[in-house]
Amino acid sequence: MGHKKVNLKKYNTFGLSVQANAFYRVRSVRGLINILKDNDLPVFILGGGSNILLTKDVDALLLKNELYGKSIIGRAGDTVKIGVRSGENWHRFVLWCIENDLAGVENLSLIPGTVGAAPIQNIGAYGTELKDVFAGLEALELATGNIRFFGKEECNFGYRDSIFKRDLKGKFFITKVFFNLKDAAAADINADYGAVKSVLARRGISSPGIRDISEAVIEIRQSKLPDPKQLGNSGSFFKNPVIDANYFHKIKEKFPDMVHYDLPDGSVKVPAGWLIEHAGWKGKRIGNTGSHAQQALVLVNYGDATGQEIKDLSDAIIASVREKYGIELEREVNVW
Repeated sequence: MGHKKVNLKKYNTFGLSVQANAFYRVRSVRGLINILKDNDLPVFILGGGSNILLTKDVDALLLKNELYGKSIIGRAGDTVKIGVRSGENWHRFVLWCIENDLAGVENLSLIPGTVGAAPIQNIGAYGTELKDVFAGLEALELATGNIRFFGKEECNFGYRDSIFKRDLKGKFFITKVFFNLKDAAAADINADYGAVKSVLARRGISSPGIRDISEAVIEIRQSKLPDPKQLGNSGSFFKNPVIDANYFHKIKEKFPDMVHYDLPDGSVKVPAGWLIEHAGWKGKRIGNTGSHAQQALVLVNYGDATGQEIKDLSDAIIASVREKYGIELEREVNVW
């Protein structure tokens, strides 16, 4: 059912008080098709509200994704194909997989947002990316109402990136995502990430299962990231920049302690949190917003910030890092 003038404060994890002028809860694909037939407004798709910075009211048809349901579609050997409707909460989906002894997404525990948003962002954490278990998706083209299937190659996955953030941005509503997971007993457990290994060692776990990995990841994330229910935030606000190796070696002469990761293609990834912290922003508060004291990569709303204030802070951080290191930070969060 449609509504007018819905306040979106409880629908975005920054806790920003902005209005949606036309609000529709998408609970079926048929309902989505019907509402689009009579719509002449721009379309704004909202999932879990965890990757959005709202700087103004939404003068568009806001589609709140509430497509729920998940099931095992089939098995082939130790591979299990899963179909998940796009409005499902991502972390609850991960927990469901663990309960059903399905491996592949445990390293992605506690990532906020919906299943439908996961392929848009190609979410990743602790040595795993969504594309590693992705088997395809169905999406409705907003302009025509036609349903289209996208395989892995068509999604053009990159680092926190996909075709849905670029060429097809705002053109499709993802309705269902498919995954190829493994029976937990036959799966290769990914426990190589340093922080995960440390937690497992401290817990005395030498042969971890998928639940052990999930619980370790949850502990790490909770220790680093503030709970949006207590302090408004969207998790990591910036992407970790990837730079040319030659340029990296040049600036490392000036900043020898710079943390970095060499990538297979010869480029170098530099943690955005390190850059922001060493540019002097970690824990710094400006008015009602600031960079979190425990994790510089997280921008927070101390209670009464506006979206524009948070964007202004991000602009200042980007300019500061650019001036000091010659590296351009890119927002991971979508700005409206």
